[in-house]
Formats: sequence, C-alpha cells, structure tokens
Amino acid sequence: MADVVNVGVNLEAFSHAISGIQALRSSVTRVFEFLKDGMKNRDTLEGREKQFIAEFQDNLQSVNRDLNELERLSGLVGRPSESHPLHNSGLLSLDPVQDKTPLYSQLLQAYKWSNKLQYHASLASSLLNQQSLKRSANQMGASAKRRPKVQPSTLVIPPHYVDDVISRIGRMFPDMTIELFRPNGTSAVLLVTLEKVLKAILVMRSLFIDRTVVRGYNENVYNEDGKLDIWTKSQYQVFQKVSDHATTALLHYQLPQMPDVVVRSFMTWLRSYIKLFQSPCQRCGRFLQDGLPPTWRDFRTLEAFHDTCRM
Repeated sequence: MADVVNVGVNLEAFSHAISGIQALRSSVTRVFEFLKDGMKNRDTLEGREKQFIAEFQDNLQSVNRDLNELERLSGLVGRPSESHPLHNSGLLSLDPVQDKTPLYSQLLQAYKWSNKLQYHASLASSLLNQQSLKRSANQMGASAKRRPKVQPSTLVIPPHYVDDVISRIGRMFPDMTIELFRPNGTSAVLLVTLEKVLKAILVMRSLFIDRTVVRGYNENVYNEDGKLDIWTKSQYQVFQKVSDHATTALLHYQLPQMPDVVVRSFMTWLRSYIKLFQSPCQRCGRFLQDGLPPTWRDFRTLEAFHDTCRM
C-alpha cells in the first residue's frame, strides 16, 4: 500500500514546495514586523516617509515572488491517488477509468458517513439511557392496550368559548384593546392595541397562539384589500426585537391542559411593554443601548432588560 500512496506525487517538487511555504511565511512575517516598527531612525519627516514606502514595496515584492514560486511548485507536485485502509477495496483507486466509475471515492464517502452515523448514534443512546422514562413498551401490558385513547379536547373548543375567554381578558386589562376577527371560518385573529405604544397581531388556532407580529402604533396593520396583514414585519428595529421576544414567549408559556391560562399569561407578559420607552434596564440602569430601549421582559418578574444584559 505504500507504493499506492506515492503514485502520481513528485517528491522533489513536494520538498521544494515545503521550502517555498517556509519562505512565504518568512516574507509575510517581515512585512508585519516592518509595519509594527513603523517609521523610525529617520532625520526628517519627508525622508522617513520615502524610506518607509520604498522598504515596504520591497517587502511586498518579496511576498509576491515567494507566492508565485509556490504556485508554480504546487502545479508540479501532482495529485496523490486516494487511499484508505479499506483492505482490497484500495485497488479500486487504480482503475484507469476512475472518472467514469468513481467507486472508490464513493466508497470513502460512505465509510466516513457510516463512522459519523455510528458516533452520533452512540451519543444519542447514552443520553437516552440517562433518562428515567416512566413508560416503556415492557410496562404497557394488555390493560394498557385496552385503554381507550383520550382525544385532545383543547383542539375542538367551540368558538363561543374562545370569544368568552378573550372578552374576559379584555376586561382584565382596560389599557389594552383587543379586537377579534375570524377571516377564515373558526380560526381567530386578534389585533391587540397597547395604548399608544404598539400593535400586536396574534394568529390563533382554537385557544393556541400560533404566530405573533408586533408593529408600532402608527404602522399600518391592514392589507390593500382591508384584511389584517399577518406576515409583514415592522419597519422599526425595536418592534422587530419585540416580535422575536414574543415568539420566544409563545414557546415558554405552554400548558396544553389549560390553554386559557396560557393566553392570559401571554397577554399579561405583552402588557408589560406598556412602558417600553420609559423603563430603564434592570441590569445596567440605562434607557438606551445601541440606540434601542430594553426590549426583553422577564417571563416571571416582567422586569425590563436589554437584549445583551439579560444573559
């Protein structure tokens, strides 16, 4: 197999190429050392500048010569034939029509992919074994198989119950205006106006909030046909940040057994932005950071933080 490795390689040119790499590194190092020293030991400013430019050009020309020489040597080195300790499969690399039947290169890719798959599978297995699962296939006996499935009731909530939950939330927060629309059947879309600070569009599936978009109070929330625009982002960076945080809040407030509590908790969190431009950051105490107010609200305490201060 040692002969196979050296097929197509010009060892003499390879040795000269290594020397060329060392020479190129030395010339590049001289350039940076020259720039570090700057203009020193010169009598006049004009003389220092001329001498500095001349020496700098000489150093750059040296780098260019070494780079051209290395490119010339790299073309003489040649390309070694691919080899891998795959026993007799290494003979496939000697196929004269390798371009038409690239079996050896494909075999190498499959071998590497198999090794990665085995490595990640072992990691996943070790992580799963650390979890103490209460249910398993061995514990589910005949009684468990006869147990009827419980259909999720939260996905088939009647529309009048959703309207009642939204109206109760609206009465809880008098400084928040909630308008309910049903553009496509029973699915609800909420337009939440928080005084004169912001407007939020919540796309709901039953009592689950699927999507939220936050825009400024003075921005248009309707399309040309008069329907709510649930896709366009705000033109202001501060409300784009608030939209991203609202999406994070949707993932945080999750309680499938009590979806009305989830909606009420999310509305309570959204209402904390009523002083978006008046509350200082609880970490640094400043009102602005990089031109933005504190856009993050803690999920438990509802305190204001800058996006970088909350880490």
